[in-house]
Amino acid sequence: MASLIVLNGSQKNNYYPLGHRTNVIGRSESLMIQILDERISRQHMQIAYDKEKDEYRVIDMSSQHGVFINNNKIKDETCLVDGDLITIGTTMLWFTVGDFPDRESALSHYKKIGERQRPTYME
Repeated sequence: MASLIVLNGSQKNNYYPLGHRTNVIGRSESLMIQILDERISRQHMQIAYDKEKDEYRVIDMSSQHGVFINNNKIKDETCLVDGDLITIGTTMLWFTVGDFPDRESALSHYKKIGERQRPTYME
């Protein structure tokens, strides 16, 4: 089951399992995934699971500031792949298709992946 991990801001390290339902993400109190960021719309984006294609897709819900996947602003419904970085407002979210039993194991996995992505500096 896919999930999102918040990478920065006041909700850093929050973990949201997505399941196979449609998830609306924004700053509205009524949402299952509420991100408190003044540059995020009340209903900013939607992530839905496509059972036939076995993939997760993201849609910008006409937000004021847009949705960025790996620093590219999306215009249409876009397929997510494991490890994508989603930016909404000033908040970065990490998308993973990994199945984790809890928040701690998801964060541990992200930290391991993050270590592999850091460049080595030579002096």
